[in-house]
Amino acid sequence: MSPLAIPLTGCCVLLDITGQLAFKLGLERLPEQTGGFRLMVFWRQLAGAPLLWTGVGAYAAQFVMWLAALSMAPLSAVFPIMSLSYCGVVLAGGLVLGEPISRRRWLGTVLITAGVILVCGTGN
Repeated sequence: MSPLAIPLTGCCVLLDITGQLAFKLGLERLPEQTGGFRLMVFWRQLAGAPLLWTGVGAYAAQFVMWLAALSMAPLSAVFPIMSLSYCGVVLAGGLVLGEPISRRRWLGTVLITAGVILVCGTGN
């Protein structure tokens, strides 16, 4: 495995978290539609929402970096690291969005992190 694969995968995790935050914040900032849901109005709103495009850009960059990481390392070595994006989204949801994080969610986040350490720290 190339030494560059782990930092690339870490960047993929950060871009995934960034994309999720941008999507959530972008959707929250869309103006409410009056008169019920209208699909064409909704699509026009989406097209004009910069944060949503930021999320799309983060996912596009993540795609390219993920392909690079996969070209340097086995899937079974780098894919478990990607689950850290779940943990990062929980933390970002609490810190950036002010979402409450229950004890059960904290426990799950700790277990995922411990699992990644266990899987990635075992070597070949």
